Amino acid sequence: MDYSIRLLTKWDVERLLDIRSCIDGVENAFRLKGEGRPSHGGILGVPVAGGGFHAKAALLELSRPYFAAKINANFPENPLTRGLPTIQGVLVLFDASNGRPLAVMDSTAITTLRTAAASAVAANCLARREAHTATFVGCGVQARAHVAAISAVRGLERAFVFDLDEAKAITFARETQTLHAFEILVATDLGKATRNSDIVVTTTSAKRAFLGRDHLSSGAFVAAVGADNEHKQEIEVDLLRTSVIIADDLEQSATIGDLHHALDAGVVARSDVRATLDEVVAGVKPGRISEDEIIIFDSTGMAIEDVAAASIVFERAIADGAGLLVQLGN
Repeated sequence: MDYSIRLLTKWDVERLLDIRSCIDGVENAFRLKGEGRPSHGGILGVPVAGGGFHAKAALLELSRPYFAAKINANFPENPLTRGLPTIQGVLVLFDASNGRPLAVMDSTAITTLRTAAASAVAANCLARREAHTATFVGCGVQARAHVAAISAVRGLERAFVFDLDEAKAITFARETQTLHAFEILVATDLGKATRNSDIVVTTTSAKRAFLGRDHLSSGAFVAAVGADNEHKQEIEVDLLRTSVIIADDLEQSATIGDLHHALDAGVVARSDVRATLDEVVAGVKPGRISEDEIIIFDSTGMAIEDVAAASIVFERAIADGAGLLVQLGN
C-alpha cells in the first residue's frame, strides 16, 4: 500500500493555481452547495495574544470526494514587528472515500486566491454588468489578488486604491499597474473614490467601521472581506440596514462577519439577509433585482472554497509531478 503524501510549497501552489481556474472552482463549489450537494464542514477559532488561530474544514464531492482541513495563524503585527507574514498555515487534503491523506500544502496562497475568487464570483452575480470602475480599500496581499480577480469578471477601465499608509498605496499602485492594462490611481479621498466606483472591495484589518451610506452611489456592489472575526468591522451598521445583504454563509456572517455588528445593534435581523451566495449561484434565490440597489457581500471565508482550490492544486501537481512525495507509513 502506498502511504505517500505530497508536500507542496507556497511556490508550488502559486505556480499551479491561476485566478481564473480558482474562480471557476469556487463558483462550482458554491453551486454544488446551493443545489444541496454534501458540503459538510466546521470552523474553530482560538484567540491568543497578538493574533489567533482558526481551523476550517469541509467535504466536497468533486472529481472524487475531497475533505480538506486548514489551520491558519493570523497575526496582524507580524509584518512590522517580526518580518513575518500576517497569515501563515497549512492545509491537509484527504480522499474522503477512504480517509487517505493526499497532500499537505502551504495555505497562505490558497487562502489569498480562494478569498479573491469568492469575491469575484459574488461580483459576477451581483455587480451591474456595466460596472467598469472599482475602489480597493487596503493595499495588502488580498488587495493584489482582488484586483486580478475582479478584473477577470468585469471589464475594469479604472481602479482606485486606498490605504491609511499612503506610501504603501503608492507602491501598490505602481507595482499593480505593471500587471494590468486599465488605469490604477491612488485615492487620497476615500469617499470621492468610492462614490465614483461601481464596485468597492474592502480587505482591511479594521476594528472600527469606515464605509457608510454616504460613501456609495446607487447601484454599487461592495465585497466586504476584512471582517473574519467578531472583533473586526469595516461596514457601518446603517449601511447594512439600508442595503441588500448577501452572505457567504449566514451563520458565519452572523457570528464573525460585518453582519453580526448590525445584528447586535438591532438594526437588521437574519431574515433581512436576501440570500447566501450559494443560493444566488444555484438560482435558488435572487441576487440583484434592480439597477439602483446597493448590495453588500459579507465574506467571512468558507471551507468549501479551500477544498475547491486545493483540489485544483493537487490534481495539477499530480499531472505536473510537482511537490515532494513523503512516505508516512508502510
